[in-house]
Amino acid sequence: MRIRFVDAFADTPFTGNPAAVLLLPDAEAFPGDDWLQSVAAEINLSETAFAHPLPPGAEADWALRWFTPATEVDLCGHATLATAHVLATTGIAGGTVRFTGRSGVLVTTAQDDGSITLDFPTSPLTPTAEPPGLAQALGTAVLSVHDTGPNIGDLLVEVADERTVRGLTPDPRELVRHAERGIVVTAAAERPGLPYDFVSRGFFPRVGIDEDPVTGSAHTALAPFWSARLGRTGLTGLQASARSGLVRTELRGDRTLLTGRAVTVIDGELLTRP
Repeated sequence: MRIRFVDAFADTPFTGNPAAVLLLPDAEAFPGDDWLQSVAAEINLSETAFAHPLPPGAEADWALRWFTPATEVDLCGHATLATAHVLATTGIAGGTVRFTGRSGVLVTTAQDDGSITLDFPTSPLTPTAEPPGLAQALGTAVLSVHDTGPNIGDLLVEVADERTVRGLTPDPRELVRHAERGIVVTAAAERPGLPYDFVSRGFFPRVGIDEDPVTGSAHTALAPFWSARLGRTGLTGLQASARSGLVRTELRGDRTLLTGRAVTVIDGELLTRP
């Protein structure tokens, strides 16, 4: 079976967030969960995406699932973008593609310029008290904390400034105690005129990822958070990890559009079959 490694939310190799994509052609169902998880653990990227086509008349075009090295997740932006990129660049399915997964039907649209837009549910934000020990685990003072609801299950944490976000060296063992999925830390861009409006970093040790390079799904919470503060529905976020990546966001009520690019860096064969 062909397996491809794709750098998502990136326009050059070795940046953005790498995902593995395994298309299961003509499959009526996914292989067993143990096999899917074993493949993801072997690959050991933030996410491995598994997809198979659905028959005509189904609610979507493809079924899609995402696995970290440790567990299956409900929603993943960068691996969805990577899957849509593989479908478009191989000629299997361009334009608009509908995927169905744990979070319902997700729509991707491949643009003529090579970018891909994801149509995801907006994550509701609820202000919440700062959990005891969170500032110590992050190593910095916290300005505000928001729960992001069941779609992604993160805590969105605002800190003082961009320099603080970039300099974080949190303790993953302590962060595990503070969120259902992970901690997304954010601040405004350090000055106007930069190619991004806000910065973030994402830490997800509970699902086996100490730091995620670029977290598309987190931007369904970052978009409404910063749109309310900056007074614009269209923004660009920079996830300031070591690999880094840009995510363009467009807030449309209960939906958030996420746009980025992707690059295939490895195209190989998985020799172990289910």
